Amino acid sequence: MVSFLDAAVAFPTAIFTTLLGVVAFYWVLALVGVVDFDSGNLSIDTDAGPGEPDLSSLAGLLAAFGLHGVPFTIVASLLVLLSWMLSCLGGMWLLSLLPGSIPVYVGGSLLALASVSLAVPMAARLVKPLRRLFVTHAAINNASLVGQHCKVLTQTVDEKAGRAEVSQRGANINIRVWASSPNPLKRGASARIVSYEDKTARYRIEASE
Repeated sequence: MVSFLDAAVAFPTAIFTTLLGVVAFYWVLALVGVVDFDSGNLSIDTDAGPGEPDLSSLAGLLAAFGLHGVPFTIVASLLVLLSWMLSCLGGMWLLSLLPGSIPVYVGGSLLALASVSLAVPMAARLVKPLRRLFVTHAAINNASLVGQHCKVLTQTVDEKAGRAEVSQRGANINIRVWASSPNPLKRGASARIVSYEDKTARYRIEASE
């Protein structure tokens, strides 16, 4: 049996190991508020503009496999993590059993394909209970949130990015926000929702007095 470390750095698991490192680095940045953790959201109704990639087919494919309702970054992270685990286990237990007549890259390619194929339904089962945590505010009149108070979730809020949490109908809704710089808004700070921008689907907020 191949050791865990050897399997993690061997083909094909090395591919998923690299992707897992990228995912881990991304979530470190998200935790400190440098990036918006769901900036990669895909909409099934997206219409690509001139020169822009059409993501609607990808979003529809994710929905078909039950991977909708949560930020795309979470879906991608789950797929990478599960594929890495399955590939690593397969590399430890299965590849060493292949007859010598089968090239390593052939067995590795089949293992990578099988790992991703199994990771998809597993990720779908994990995504299902998470959907309730990402209730979209699109079903609520956006104007109804204007004037309410919210709590800042990101490390900072500026013109480019920011997230906040607002209580609506007994549920805490995670919304995208922005504010003019400089401002005193930090993680945990209370702010007031001033307006909503349809074009960017973001709320402008100001520090509560």
